[in-house]
Parts: sequence; structure tokens; C-alpha cells
Amino acid sequence: MVKPIGVSTQFVILDGIVWNLLDERVVVENSAHKSGYSSPNAYLNKSGGKYAKNIVHPLNYSFVFVLAMIVGAFVARKMQHREEKAKIITVPTVCLRRFGSSSPKRYLVTFLGGLFVLFGSRLAGGCTSGHMMSGMMQTSLSGYLFALGAFAVAIPMAILIYGREE
Repeated sequence: MVKPIGVSTQFVILDGIVWNLLDERVVVENSAHKSGYSSPNAYLNKSGGKYAKNIVHPLNYSFVFVLAMIVGAFVARKMQHREEKAKIITVPTVCLRRFGSSSPKRYLVTFLGGLFVLFGSRLAGGCTSGHMMSGMMQTSLSGYLFALGAFAVAIPMAILIYGREE
């Protein structure tokens, strides 16, 4: 089974599931489409209604993969011994120095950063994990070039946001 690792599309599917609960016209059955479903929303209707089908039938490989990442992280954290949990520094020093000890401020900055990444990944038509990691595993030149570009931007940006170690 060769499947890409991308996860950002599943946020669109989750949004579509919620939207479809609020308005049943978001996804409709359509035998003319390859998937058997269509949507008046052009984004959900692309690829022959593939996203529309995933909204109606979300228990597919990609959606379960994302859910498994969340559940796996939770289980791994709960299985840690108390001594190991005590060793974990809750807030890295570099974050404390840059953003202070205010939890709401750190959470807000983290949330906004996540929004920017998610927006950029959807704007580009795929997420970094899907393009970089899957692309590199397939020895795709574009995967390597994207990884090079991502780190060429990420490192100076991290220095700009957090500053250099002294």
C-alpha cells in the first residue's frame, strides 16, 4: 500500500463533516461523478467529488491515520512513568525568554502559527509532510527541492522569532 503522509486535507474533511451536519446540501449523491457524490462547493467537488465522498464516508485510511496520530500521542503520554513525566520541561527556556510565562499568550502564538501553516498548506494544495516526506521517500526531485526551500526559510525565521542563543 503506497499512501502519502499528508494530513492537512483531513482538516478540510473535518470542516466538511461539520458543515454537512449543519446543511445537508453540502454533499449530495451524484451518479455522474466517479465518486458517486458531488458538492456545490467547488473545492469539495474537485477530483470527481472525492472530498465530498470522504465527508460522507470519513472512515478511510487518511482520516483514521490522523485520528491515530492524536490517540497515539495521548496514549504514549499516559503510559510514561511519573519519573519520566517529571523530567519533561513544560516550557522551553527559549519560549519563556521570547513570550514570557503567560500560558494564554504562548497558546495564542502557537495557534496562530498553526493557522498560518494550515492556510499555506491548503493554498499550496498539500501539506509539508505530504510533499517533503513522501516526496523524498519516492526520491522525487520536487520533494528534495521543497525540503531545501522549507529549511532555508524556517531556520532564518526561527532565528528572527526566537533570537540566537547567547
